[in-house]
Amino acid sequence: MKSLLTVLTFSGILGIAVSLTAAEKQSNPSSHATTAPVGKLIKVSEKDAAWAAKERKAYPLTVCVASDEDLGSMGDSPEYIYRADGQNDRLVVFCCEGCEEDFLKEPAKYLAKIDAARAAKTKTGKSTSDGHQGKH
Repeated sequence: MKSLLTVLTFSGILGIAVSLTAAEKQSNPSSHATTAPVGKLIKVSEKDAAWAAKERKAYPLTVCVASDEDLGSMGDSPEYIYRADGQNDRLVVFCCEGCEEDFLKEPAKYLAKIDAARAAKTKTGKSTSDGHQGKH
């Protein structure tokens, strides 16, 4: 009888836990799934050179989008195409080969930074930097 009572009690607790988890998922779906398209970084290649050159002329930052280090301060600045389904390709320039990992953790944050710099450049006509020294 004790084991039957233990099984019933455990089953009841498990049922409550499952119900609470399901209710939490319904009330907060953004914590479990994202609807924004996930993109990828593609290194600029020879076939993309003309597009990249045009985009580079209009690129609004003089610092790495991820670390805020000056572009070129660590040698050649790696250039990538950020490609996401349903969106235009975007040029993204880093100070070094390690910064793309940080970018991919929060691409929307860094793309917004490029957009803000582009808007500021449109107003002033100059490339921007926030004057902040990065993490490298």
